[in-house]
Amino acid sequence: MSTYEHPEVADLSLPAVLFALSDPVRLEIVGQLALWREGEMPLVCASVGPQMPKSTRSHHLKVLREAGVTRSVQSGRERQLSLRRADLDERWPGLLDAVLPGRTVLAPSARNPTAGPTEVDPADA
Repeated sequence: MSTYEHPEVADLSLPAVLFALSDPVRLEIVGQLALWREGEMPLVCASVGPQMPKSTRSHHLKVLREAGVTRSVQSGRERQLSLRRADLDERWPGLLDAVLPGRTVLAPSARNPTAGPTEVDPADA
């Protein structure tokens, strides 16, 4: 099983994160991951940009992972992807909401932060 390196929260770099989010393809990937609900089938690498060459997709996923925006976990022959939203929100609160305007994103319930994710329109937050 392959293990991927992910930066610790304290080591996340704002320039690296902003660079990773500056590309429209990577921003679309982050948008897809932001809509994922716990308990659903995880997003797998092959489902991201199926029309693009595998090497291009791998490059985009590597940039996101190395910047600390996503987490990749090997599961059999697939890589499961997740957004490191809590880590990014810990370092830079509101960053993802700012770069994903107009999208419904997952956020903890305002009334009960331990209740788990609920859909929130960033414009209402």
